[in-house]
Amino acid sequence: MLLGCIADDLTGATDLSLMLSREGMRTVQTTGIPPGDIDLDGIDALVIALKSRSIPAKEAVSMSLEAAGCLRDLGAHRYLFKYCSTFDSTDEGNIGPVLEALLDFVGGGQTIACPAFPAAGRTIYAGHLFVNGVLLSESPMKDHPLNPMHDSDLRRVLQRQTRLSVGLVGFEDVDGGIEAIDRALKREAAAGRTVSIVDALSDRHLRDIGAATADHVLITGGSGIAIGLPAAYVAKGLLARLTPPGSAMPAPAGRRAIIAGSCSQATRRQIEVALQRGMASLHVDVDRLLDGSQTVENILEWTSRQDAGQPFLVYSSADPAEVRAAQEKLGREAAGALVEATLSAVAKGCMEAGVTQFLVAGGETSGAVVKALDAKLLSIGPEIDPGVPWTRTLGYPDLALALKSGNFGAPDFFYKAWDFLR
Repeated sequence: MLLGCIADDLTGATDLSLMLSREGMRTVQTTGIPPGDIDLDGIDALVIALKSRSIPAKEAVSMSLEAAGCLRDLGAHRYLFKYCSTFDSTDEGNIGPVLEALLDFVGGGQTIACPAFPAAGRTIYAGHLFVNGVLLSESPMKDHPLNPMHDSDLRRVLQRQTRLSVGLVGFEDVDGGIEAIDRALKREAAAGRTVSIVDALSDRHLRDIGAATADHVLITGGSGIAIGLPAAYVAKGLLARLTPPGSAMPAPAGRRAIIAGSCSQATRRQIEVALQRGMASLHVDVDRLLDGSQTVENILEWTSRQDAGQPFLVYSSADPAEVRAAQEKLGREAAGALVEATLSAVAKGCMEAGVTQFLVAGGETSGAVVKALDAKLLSIGPEIDPGVPWTRTLGYPDLALALKSGNFGAPDFFYKAWDFLR
């Protein structure tokens, strides 16, 4: 194994695994720290999915270092720390503290921070992050229920989280190609800037960044940063060959379910399309959970009555005003925990009743659902939309899982996803 990756949430890990697999690295993903006897024969990259994005920074650092130690023991020579392409974080972390700890773990040196993912509308110019052409601070991320983002300047955001000096490799250098990026990185290092935000507006930029940083022991960014790494590793002689994946994935026979907990604009639009087209759907309501009129048992009773040949949708997603109202009533963490516990219990009950194909929307929701389903090791299948693949568990239980970041996917995602299974 060459590349060991640490992702701060489950959908981000799946997104990264897809990118590496699509570009030709044989990749396996684990949910949490893998067992010491995991068989990595023929594997080029291992991605460890943590749930560390929104926990206290000290805990996130500890979890990430444990994952890094495991990857080193399994033979990793290069490391990648993956976080959200919208740089979800607070002024206390967790991106900065984890980045700083991992850089110390690998023995220091220089690294980059590049969450750009142009295919999903995330670009960086002059150190500022844009979401679908809108500054991060003016995008729907300003209303994120856990990590609202109110500053688009990634240098400022990251500098508030770390003692390391944060610099910038700007557009002119990136657009100049591999050698220009390399010169700019050396310039930043000479100026004492250990970590540099790197501009990127296109996949070509990301491929050149990958080539310019292939010798870095640690790089950090969104899944887009992985686009250029596999070919760069081959060019450097670190990887023997590229092995692209197929275009469809065999899936276990069984029923289909969609579990949506994300309150992002993209997921809410996908739910709206499903409702407009008449998909069987049930809304999970916090107030009804509290007064006992809605329970896991009666939700599962509803799922059991749905057409076995069609997917059904169970969702808690709501607009920002409704989310704030629930948080004010229960507290932010308690409201989130109640919904996660309900959706994960529903998913487990669905699996026990014969559902084998799950589409899950939302990073926190995906983490809770995968834990409830005890899906620990995932192989990567075809890409449904940018950043979202199908995966299949290795071993028991035998499940097909599409784990979607809340912000990703086209409006018809809940429909077209099934076309990639056979």
